[in-house]
Amino acid sequence: MRPRIALLNAAHDGDDNRRNFRRELDADLVEYDVTERELPDTFAFDGCLVTGSRASVYWDEPWICDLESWVTDAVDRDIAFLGVCFGHQLLAHALGGTVEPMDEYEIGYRTVDHDGENELLAGVDESFTVFTTHSDRVAEVPPGATTFAENDYGIHGFRKENVFSVQFHPEYDPETAETVTKGKDDQLADERIEAVLDGVTEANYRAACEAKQLFDNFTEFAVRQAGDVTGATTAADD
Repeated sequence: MRPRIALLNAAHDGDDNRRNFRRELDADLVEYDVTERELPDTFAFDGCLVTGSRASVYWDEPWICDLESWVTDAVDRDIAFLGVCFGHQLLAHALGGTVEPMDEYEIGYRTVDHDGENELLAGVDESFTVFTTHSDRVAEVPPGATTFAENDYGIHGFRKENVFSVQFHPEYDPETAETVTKGKDDQLADERIEAVLDGVTEANYRAACEAKQLFDNFTEFAVRQAGDVTGATTAADD
Protein backbone atom coordinates (compact mmCIF):
# COMPACT_ATOMS: atom_id res chain seq x y z
CA MET A 1 0.00 0.00 0.00
CA ARG A 2 1.34 3.42 -1.00
CA PRO A 3 0.45 5.97 1.65
CA ARG A 4 -1.20 9.27 0.76
CA ILE A 5 1.10 12.00 2.06
CA ALA A 6 0.47 15.76 2.18
CA LEU A 7 3.70 17.52 1.19
CA LEU A 8 3.53 20.95 2.82
CA ASN A 9 6.21 22.75 0.81
CA ALA A 10 7.47 25.77 2.76
CA ALA A 11 10.21 26.79 0.32
CA HIS A 12 9.71 30.11 -1.45
CA ASP A 13 11.23 28.58 -4.59
CA GLY A 14 10.04 25.03 -4.17
CA ASP A 15 11.43 23.25 -7.25
CA ASP A 16 14.32 21.56 -5.42
CA ASN A 17 11.98 20.44 -2.64
CA ARG A 18 9.54 18.96 -5.11
CA ARG A 19 12.26 17.09 -6.99
CA ASN A 20 13.94 15.76 -3.88
CA PHE A 21 10.87 14.62 -1.96
CA ARG A 22 9.23 13.11 -5.04
CA ARG A 23 12.38 11.06 -5.50
CA GLU A 24 12.74 9.93 -1.89
CA LEU A 25 9.16 9.23 -0.79
CA ASP A 26 7.48 6.04 -1.95
CA ALA A 27 4.06 7.59 -1.55
CA ASP A 28 1.25 9.34 -3.39
CA LEU A 29 2.11 12.97 -2.72
CA VAL A 30 -0.46 15.73 -2.60
CA GLU A 31 1.56 18.93 -2.77
CA TYR A 32 0.78 22.36 -1.33
CA ASP A 33 2.74 25.62 -1.66
CA VAL A 34 2.16 26.82 1.87
CA THR A 35 4.04 30.11 1.33
CA GLU A 36 1.14 31.00 -1.02
CA ARG A 37 -1.30 29.99 1.73
CA GLU A 38 -2.24 26.76 0.01
CA LEU A 39 -3.37 24.24 2.62
CA PRO A 40 -5.43 21.05 2.44
CA ASP A 41 -9.18 21.30 2.83
CA THR A 42 -9.19 17.78 4.23
CA PHE A 43 -7.33 15.69 6.79
CA ALA A 44 -7.69 12.51 4.70
CA PHE A 45 -3.99 11.65 4.61
CA ASP A 46 -1.92 8.79 5.97
CA GLY A 47 0.79 11.28 6.85
CA CYS A 48 2.07 14.82 6.37
CA LEU A 49 5.53 16.24 5.76
CA VAL A 50 6.55 19.85 6.42
CA THR A 51 9.65 20.83 4.43
CA GLY A 52 12.48 23.26 4.93
CA SER A 53 12.23 26.99 4.28
CA ARG A 54 14.33 30.15 4.41
CA ALA A 55 11.77 31.51 6.90
CA SER A 56 11.90 31.43 10.68
CA VAL A 57 8.90 30.05 12.53
CA TYR A 58 8.71 33.11 14.78
CA TRP A 59 8.30 35.53 11.86
CA ASP A 60 4.99 37.36 11.86
CA GLU A 61 3.79 36.17 8.45
CA PRO A 62 0.23 35.05 7.70
CA TRP A 63 1.24 31.88 5.87
CA ILE A 64 3.25 30.67 8.87
CA CYS A 65 0.31 31.27 11.23
CA ASP A 66 -2.04 29.47 8.82
CA LEU A 67 0.33 26.54 8.49
CA GLU A 68 0.86 26.19 12.23
CA SER A 69 -2.89 26.25 12.85
CA TRP A 70 -3.57 23.56 10.24
CA VAL A 71 -0.70 21.40 11.49
CA THR A 72 -1.95 21.61 15.08
CA ASP A 73 -5.42 20.45 13.99
CA ALA A 74 -3.95 17.60 11.93
CA VAL A 75 -1.72 16.43 14.80
CA ASP A 76 -4.78 16.39 17.06
CA ARG A 77 -6.34 13.94 14.58
CA ASP A 78 -3.43 11.50 15.10
CA ILE A 79 -2.05 11.90 11.58
CA ALA A 80 1.61 10.89 11.32
CA PHE A 81 3.94 13.87 10.77
CA LEU A 82 7.51 14.32 9.61
CA GLY A 83 9.21 17.71 9.85
CA VAL A 84 12.48 18.58 8.09
CA CYS A 85 14.56 21.64 9.12
CA PHE A 86 11.98 24.48 9.15
CA GLY A 87 9.37 21.73 9.48
CA HIS A 88 11.22 20.37 12.52
CA GLN A 89 11.13 23.82 14.10
CA LEU A 90 7.50 24.49 13.14
CA LEU A 91 6.35 21.23 14.71
CA ALA A 92 8.32 22.01 17.87
CA HIS A 93 6.80 25.50 18.06
CA ALA A 94 3.26 24.27 17.33
CA LEU A 95 3.47 21.63 20.06
CA GLY A 96 4.81 23.94 22.75
CA GLY A 97 8.58 23.77 22.32
CA THR A 98 11.03 26.66 21.95
CA VAL A 99 12.78 27.78 18.75
CA GLU A 100 15.55 30.37 18.84
CA PRO A 101 18.20 31.91 16.57
CA MET A 102 21.70 30.45 16.78
CA ASP A 103 24.97 32.23 17.40
CA GLU A 104 26.62 30.37 14.52
CA TYR A 105 25.26 29.02 11.23
CA GLU A 106 25.43 25.25 10.83
CA ILE A 107 25.97 24.28 7.21
CA GLY A 108 27.61 21.43 5.33
CA TYR A 109 28.02 17.70 5.76
CA ARG A 110 28.12 17.05 9.47
CA THR A 111 27.99 14.13 11.90
CA VAL A 112 24.87 13.57 14.02
CA ASP A 113 24.39 10.95 16.73
CA HIS A 114 21.14 9.18 17.57
CA ASP A 115 20.18 7.03 20.52
CA GLY A 116 19.38 3.86 18.57
CA GLU A 117 15.93 3.67 20.12
CA ASN A 118 13.75 5.64 17.71
CA GLU A 119 12.10 3.78 14.83
CA LEU A 120 12.50 6.73 12.45
CA LEU A 121 16.25 6.03 12.30
CA ALA A 122 16.06 2.24 12.45
CA GLY A 123 18.80 0.82 10.23
CA VAL A 124 20.90 4.00 10.42
CA ASP A 125 24.28 3.91 12.21
CA GLU A 126 24.12 5.68 15.56
CA SER A 127 26.76 8.14 14.31
CA PHE A 128 25.85 9.20 10.78
CA THR A 129 26.53 11.85 8.12
CA VAL A 130 23.94 14.40 6.97
CA PHE A 131 23.77 17.73 5.18
CA THR A 132 22.75 20.60 7.43
CA THR A 133 21.85 24.22 6.82
CA HIS A 134 20.12 26.33 9.48
CA SER A 135 20.51 29.42 11.63
CA ASP A 136 17.64 28.63 14.04
CA ARG A 137 17.37 25.65 16.34
CA VAL A 138 14.94 23.87 18.61
CA ALA A 139 16.19 24.91 22.05
CA GLU A 140 13.53 22.97 23.99
CA VAL A 141 11.45 20.12 22.65
CA PRO A 142 7.69 20.16 23.29
CA PRO A 143 6.37 18.81 26.61
CA GLY A 144 6.21 15.04 26.44
CA ALA A 145 8.59 14.82 23.47
CA THR A 146 11.78 12.75 23.40
CA THR A 147 15.04 13.90 21.81
CA PHE A 148 16.60 11.11 19.76
CA ALA A 149 19.31 12.85 17.70
CA GLU A 150 21.86 15.57 18.52
CA ASN A 151 25.23 17.00 17.65
CA ASP A 152 27.35 19.83 18.98
CA TYR A 153 25.00 22.40 17.43
CA GLY A 154 22.00 21.04 19.30
CA ILE A 155 18.86 18.96 18.83
CA HIS A 156 18.58 17.20 15.47
CA GLY A 157 15.60 14.96 16.09
CA PHE A 158 12.62 14.60 18.41
CA ARG A 159 9.47 12.56 18.61
CA LYS A 160 6.15 13.17 20.29
CA GLU A 161 3.60 10.39 19.77
CA ASN A 162 2.97 10.32 15.97
CA VAL A 163 5.17 13.33 15.23
CA PHE A 164 8.79 12.90 14.14
CA SER A 165 11.12 15.71 13.14
CA VAL A 166 14.73 16.15 12.06
CA GLN A 167 16.83 19.29 11.75
CA PHE A 168 19.06 17.95 8.97
CA HIS A 169 18.18 17.45 5.28
CA PRO A 170 18.04 13.75 4.36
CA GLU A 171 16.41 14.63 1.01
CA TYR A 172 19.28 16.72 -0.36
CA ASP A 173 21.21 15.69 -3.45
CA PRO A 174 24.59 17.29 -4.29
CA GLU A 175 22.95 19.79 -6.67
CA THR A 176 20.71 21.09 -3.89
CA ALA A 177 23.58 21.23 -1.42
CA GLU A 178 25.61 23.36 -3.83
CA THR A 179 22.71 25.65 -4.75
CA VAL A 180 21.73 26.28 -1.13
CA THR A 181 25.34 26.92 -0.07
CA LYS A 182 25.98 29.40 -2.87
CA GLY A 183 22.76 31.16 -1.89
CA LYS A 184 24.20 32.03 1.54
CA ASP A 185 26.57 34.66 0.11
CA ASP A 186 24.66 37.39 1.92
CA GLN A 187 25.03 35.63 5.28
CA LEU A 188 28.37 33.82 5.25
CA ALA A 189 31.93 34.76 4.38
CA ASP A 190 33.30 33.63 1.02
CA GLU A 191 35.85 31.42 2.79
CA ARG A 192 33.11 29.61 4.72
CA ILE A 193 31.09 29.05 1.57
CA GLU A 194 34.11 27.69 -0.31
CA ALA A 195 34.91 25.33 2.57
CA VAL A 196 31.37 23.94 2.53
CA LEU A 197 31.41 23.56 -1.26
CA ASP A 198 34.71 21.69 -1.01
CA GLY A 199 32.89 19.20 1.22
CA VAL A 200 30.13 18.51 -1.31
CA THR A 201 31.83 15.37 -2.60
CA GLU A 202 30.58 12.08 -3.92
CA ALA A 203 31.98 10.34 -0.84
CA ASN A 204 30.12 12.61 1.57
CA TYR A 205 26.91 12.32 -0.43
CA ARG A 206 27.14 8.52 -0.46
CA ALA A 207 27.66 8.56 3.31
CA ALA A 208 24.66 10.86 3.78
CA CYS A 209 22.43 8.56 1.70
CA GLU A 210 22.25 6.22 4.70
CA ALA A 211 19.92 8.67 6.45
CA LYS A 212 17.42 8.42 3.57
CA GLN A 213 16.26 5.21 5.25
CA LEU A 214 14.13 7.43 7.47
CA PHE A 215 11.74 8.09 4.58
CA ASP A 216 10.87 4.39 4.24
CA ASN A 217 10.64 4.13 8.02
CA PHE A 218 8.24 7.08 8.12
CA THR A 219 5.97 5.87 5.33
CA GLU A 220 5.77 2.42 6.92
CA PHE A 221 4.85 4.04 10.24
CA ALA A 222 2.25 6.27 8.53
CA VAL A 223 0.53 3.29 6.91
CA ARG A 224 0.52 1.37 10.18
CA GLN A 225 -0.73 4.36 12.16
CA ALA A 226 -3.47 5.13 9.65
CA GLY A 227 -4.64 1.53 9.91
CA ASP A 228 -4.66 1.69 13.70
CA VAL A 229 -6.68 4.92 13.68
CA THR A 230 -9.18 3.51 11.16
CA GLY A 231 -9.52 0.35 13.17
CA ALA A 232 -10.07 2.27 16.38
CA THR A 233 -12.71 4.46 14.70
CA THR A 234 -14.51 1.45 13.29
CA ALA A 235 -14.49 -0.28 16.67
CA ALA A 236 -15.87 2.86 18.32
CA ASP A 237 -18.61 3.10 15.68
CA ASP A 238 -19.54 -0.51 16.30
